[in-house]
Amino acid sequence: MYAYEGAFSDTEVQEWLDKQFQNYKKLGFGLWAVILKSSKEMIGQCGLTLQDYQGEKVLEVGYLFQKSVWGCGYATEAALACKNYAFTILDAPEVFAIIRDTNLASQKVATRIGMSKVDGFIKHYRGIDMPHFLFSIKRDLD
Repeated sequence: MYAYEGAFSDTEVQEWLDKQFQNYKKLGFGLWAVILKSSKEMIGQCGLTLQDYQGEKVLEVGYLFQKSVWGCGYATEAALACKNYAFTILDAPEVFAIIRDTNLASQKVATRIGMSKVDGFIKHYRGIDMPHFLFSIKRDLD
C-alpha cells in the first residue's frame, strides 16, 4: 500500500467496498477480484473505474496485486483484459491509467498494454501532494 501512503482503516475499507458495490449496480463494472486458477487464491484486483481528472470523469483501468506475485505477468494480463472489455463491451473511445510517479512497476504495466504517458499532475491525498502520471490509449477505429 505504499502508493497510498499506508494501509487503510477498517472504516476506509468498508467505504471502499460500499463504493465498489454501488459502481457494480450503477455502472455495471468496477474492480474485480483476481483469482489464481491453480489455487483459487485471491492475489489482487483489477478492473475499470471512473476517476477524477481535471474536473472530468475518465474511465480508468486500475490494478493492485499482492507483492508476492509482482513480476509474474498477472497485472499485465488482467489490465489487458479490462482494456479490451472497455473497448469491445463498453465501446469506450479511450481508457486511462492514473499512476503515482514513484510506481514504476504500474507504469510498466500501462506501457505493456499499449498506453502512453500523456500528462503529469499532482493529486492531494491523505494530506500529501503526490505527483501522478496520466497514461492513455485510444480505441483503434479501423
